[in-house]
Amino acid sequence: MHKPKPILLMTRPEAAAQRFLANLGGAWACETILSPLIGIDYVPEKPSLDGVRGLIFTSAHGVAALGNTADGPPLPAYVVGQNTAQAARDSGWDVRQVYQNADALVRALIATLPPAPLLHIRGVYARGDVAARLSDAGIRTIDAILYDQPEIPLSKAARDALVGEIPVIAPVFSPRTAALLAKNRIKAPLLVAAMSEAVAKPLLSLHITELKIAVRPESAEMTRLVTDLLKSASAWDYGPGH
Repeated sequence: MHKPKPILLMTRPEAAAQRFLANLGGAWACETILSPLIGIDYVPEKPSLDGVRGLIFTSAHGVAALGNTADGPPLPAYVVGQNTAQAARDSGWDVRQVYQNADALVRALIATLPPAPLLHIRGVYARGDVAARLSDAGIRTIDAILYDQPEIPLSKAARDALVGEIPVIAPVFSPRTAALLAKNRIKAPLLVAAMSEAVAKPLLSLHITELKIAVRPESAEMTRLVTDLLKSASAWDYGPGH
């Protein structure tokens, strides 16, 4: 019997998971299971942009929630992550700067004092207290919560994989996703690529065979880590007869 392929478990919302898989390409043979742990439910009402001098996007979901530019010149946009930046450009917003994370964005805006008020487009669950920290520093910033991120249980296929014998490679992109994944029973060899130290932390209580943490919180870096983990898992002896 042939050795079964390692399993790549994608727990991101489906659109983001598909983008990641497209970037990963077909360099390594694996079975892919898509089982989002978080859904995205957009709010139909859009906020007024009257008087707003700039936008903050910390996720591509925020760009999708707000939609395209209205009539008139596009507002300046300050964004976290290259994927978010590309989504904002595609929607017509004037991307002024791209930051690695929310902390870097807050520090830079406090240093440069852009025209305010700013509007932070975000979901119900967000990290970094961006609007509060900027407002406390004298840059009036308003939260606009335009989507929810409800918890979704893992699919049966994903649960079965996590208690099986075949190695499971799990790229994890947020602390909340990590915490939700850690609630599940896991006995399969688990290889984790974590977007940051904060993402890895909820997973440290698990029996992880291999853990890689991104040097930079970027999709390209996560692609590299997952490629390395797929290569590692593919070289193991497991499956029938082992």
